[in-house]
Amino acid sequence: MARRDAVRCARVLLYALNLLFWLMSACVLGVAAWIRDPLNSVLTLTAHTRLEEAALLSYSSPLHPVLLSVCCFLIIIAMVGFCGALRGDLLLLAWYFCSLLLVFCVELASAVWTYEQPSVQISDMISLKSRMQNYGLQRYQWLTHTWDSIQTQFQCCGVIYFTDWLEMTEMDTPPDSCCSNQYPGCAGHAHLHDLSDLHQEGCGPRVFSFVRGCGALQALRLLGVALGVAQIVAMALSLTLMWALSYERRDLTSDPPSDTPSDPPLTLEMEPLT
Repeated sequence: MARRDAVRCARVLLYALNLLFWLMSACVLGVAAWIRDPLNSVLTLTAHTRLEEAALLSYSSPLHPVLLSVCCFLIIIAMVGFCGALRGDLLLLAWYFCSLLLVFCVELASAVWTYEQPSVQISDMISLKSRMQNYGLQRYQWLTHTWDSIQTQFQCCGVIYFTDWLEMTEMDTPPDSCCSNQYPGCAGHAHLHDLSDLHQEGCGPRVFSFVRGCGALQALRLLGVALGVAQIVAMALSLTLMWALSYERRDLTSDPPSDTPSDPPLTLEMEPLT
């Protein structure tokens, strides 16, 4: 009776863990896809600088292709584990355990190999001013698009302040991407009438905070740790379930039901007294 309760409990916990694997893997892939757009803009703007090296160091571990591929594979593993727990199939459970062990080793090795703390200072942001001089030129359309993307995504303007555009370029007004409510000519109108319509913070501190690690990056790291802990628990439960199922089948084969009919019970008849 106790063994049956243990099997039932292990199955319920495996159902819950496999559902958790699906949800966390989907969250990891979704957050990684959301981070890639601003990360590509930062890498383009900071190319061949210390900032690019720092950004690669910060984001190479959680956004490594191996880890993202593992999350996709983990969804398939969770489906196999769910079916194995539902049917009580020892072969599926053994494959589930070996796959989880392999995935855990790959995640651990990739995280240790790619993790390194970036060394970057706020003064490195000043180097971004040299990237402002070619804004708007025909042969540097990619740079113009990158600046517009960063100022829109990070809600910033210039490097330190919006006046950087007036100092480093021949422009009379900042780009329209500096406006909190963008429309053609909004920066010129804000520069002449209401400066509060422009983003007041420079992109240097925003990019620095992003390179050091944004909130989404911390969420990815926490999700990775939670996935690792859940995989350890799932491996322990799968071993427990396999042990209980193997002992249950061994008991069934060692005590086969008897085919010979049992003798009818003896009945005693008492003679009536005369």
